[in-house]
Amino acid sequence: MKAIIEERTTHGRGQGIFALQSFSKGDILYVGVLDEKPVSNHSHASQISKTTFGFHKGLSSKFNHSCDPNCGIALNDSGGHDIVAMSDIAAEDEATFDYAMRNYRIEHFTAKCGCGQARCRGSISGWKDLPQQRKDDYAGFVAPYLLEMDRENAAISREPELLLLDR
Repeated sequence: MKAIIEERTTHGRGQGIFALQSFSKGDILYVGVLDEKPVSNHSHASQISKTTFGFHKGLSSKFNHSCDPNCGIALNDSGGHDIVAMSDIAAEDEATFDYAMRNYRIEHFTAKCGCGQARCRGSISGWKDLPQQRKDDYAGFVAPYLLEMDRENAAISREPELLLLDR
């Protein structure tokens, strides 16, 4: 099997993943395979359901965060996160995704974000802290349990209002 991505040293951001060929929107760059060991929330752990975290095997942890990514997340049949092109990616481009696309809360990246993008938020935050416009921009490229958690939290926040209307 011919490699389509590879790990390389980036300028100022440690290791990263680079495309060895061009990709079109929707193409899978990396198929996520979960490690069988259970883990708690950790800096390199991926949230894999509303309450569960896990590690992916292989190069998954080498994809850098970006506040303006060219890749997103798709949940595969095994529960792992595939890394999918959100836009066209040229050979030699670094492939990045926003860590908020898989984690509702980010508790382990307290340092300033170093993505260098014009749309940088200044810190690596979770899905719950993204503005609605950014969530809308990521439609179709986020883990579905994040959307479910948003719906549940919205319903909880509306409950007192509904109670007042019933009186």
